[in-house]
Amino acid sequence: MTLRQRLDQRQVQKLILAPALQQAIKLLPLTNLELIEVIDEELSQNPMIEIEDEAREHKPKDSETVAAEEAGVKNKDSLLEGLSLESTEPRMNGEGGRDNLLAGFQEYLDEGFRPHFTESRDAVSLENTISRTASLWDHLNWQASLTFFEAEDRELAEKIIGDINEDGYLSSTVEELARLNQTTPEKIESLRAKIRAFDPVGCGSLNLGEALIAQMDYLQVQDAVVRTIVAKHLPLLERSDYAQLARVLGISLAEIRQRIDLLKSLDPTPGRKYSEERTTYVVPDIFVTKEGEDWKVDLNDEGLPRLRISGYYRQLLGKAAAGEPEAYNFLKDRLKKALWFMRSLDQRNQTINKVARFIVDRQKEFFEKGIDYIRPLTLMEIAQDIGVHESTVGRVVANKYMMTPRGVFSLKYFFHKSLQGNYGEDVSSLKVKDRLRKLVEAEDKAHPLSDIEIGDLLSREGLNIARRTVAKYRNQLKIEPSHIRKRKSAMEEKT
Repeated sequence: MTLRQRLDQRQVQKLILAPALQQAIKLLPLTNLELIEVIDEELSQNPMIEIEDEAREHKPKDSETVAAEEAGVKNKDSLLEGLSLESTEPRMNGEGGRDNLLAGFQEYLDEGFRPHFTESRDAVSLENTISRTASLWDHLNWQASLTFFEAEDRELAEKIIGDINEDGYLSSTVEELARLNQTTPEKIESLRAKIRAFDPVGCGSLNLGEALIAQMDYLQVQDAVVRTIVAKHLPLLERSDYAQLARVLGISLAEIRQRIDLLKSLDPTPGRKYSEERTTYVVPDIFVTKEGEDWKVDLNDEGLPRLRISGYYRQLLGKAAAGEPEAYNFLKDRLKKALWFMRSLDQRNQTINKVARFIVDRQKEFFEKGIDYIRPLTLMEIAQDIGVHESTVGRVVANKYMMTPRGVFSLKYFFHKSLQGNYGEDVSSLKVKDRLRKLVEAEDKAHPLSDIEIGDLLSREGLNIARRTVAKYRNQLKIEPSHIRKRKSAMEEKT
């Protein structure tokens, strides 16, 4: 069989997203801060869009301005007659109706020329700028430059530091580092011993035991029992098997507790001290308030500029239609893109408002009475109600937050599975998790509830879930198994 290359023409049918539709879809998952960046970028690229300036709208107009605006109205009327979404040529015998390019966008029209780029801004003071925080690797390399004066040692130390992860531990073994850097394991060990003494103490360790020993050496902790626990019995400590640990070491549980309190003062992840993670502050996209008996939904438009079509460039478009086809086509293309962009912004706001309104209507009892009254909800339910695709709802709820009288919630918080009650009613999984957490908090610490016992108690309350589901929800709530809780309780009682 001979393989050959050839060109074929085939006629096929397939769905293709138009550029305008792609733009509308991309705007849906954006937060307000991200949307402001997109608007600023569009303002810099499209002269047909400008920011509405309410201050200038109320400014008195002279006779020349009035005459220019009257001329602009005439040009606008001729422009409205000459353009359509479907046609690429001007229609001088214009017709009204849905074909009109600017129909439905009268609120965006502005007759004056208001360039947004003339705004004067004060220069940023260098004293008010925030410098970049030094990373863990920058901090360790700075200490290495003050410790290792031989060029070979400094280069090896930098490579060892480069292999340290964010928690402060080496990602490779000593043998691998020696092989990659063409040196001996003894050389790597000697450098690593000095690096472990750097700040934060313990960075460059291979495991938790090494990091804790390095910190105890720095703090001059000479307790032989603590060092024995770290060196030989960390697995027992991880399982909270304090009774076995006391038997192995031949001491009481009270003495074990004292050593554990000492170990808790050490840092198991020394590198996290210089973590580049920063606290992110949530800006709600939706405000939900109660007015009388009704719940009100408002979108947060703070910081979002109001846009409209520039009257100046629309007049240029009207003039270019007479005898400048190149300028006319350019301006008409920018006008069409501007209208699509503003319509996409409107559709985004309308879709977010519809989704938020559906959630509020569905979860009124939750907002009024609490978690026990939250109802299960899926993306499909909202999509069918507001007449959009399920993926559209998924984009809307991404990265969006709702401010309510009960606090700030992510929109994803309201979407969760439903469980079947004894009487066939749908029960939210969030309600089951909350009830599970309360049962564990109220249990007898000396005899904690097992997963089977928790499942039995929930079934008596009409919540029928399997033991595996109980274990899954317990893990999601970061609640330890019953035997671990029992060991910790026994340790607390001994002290």
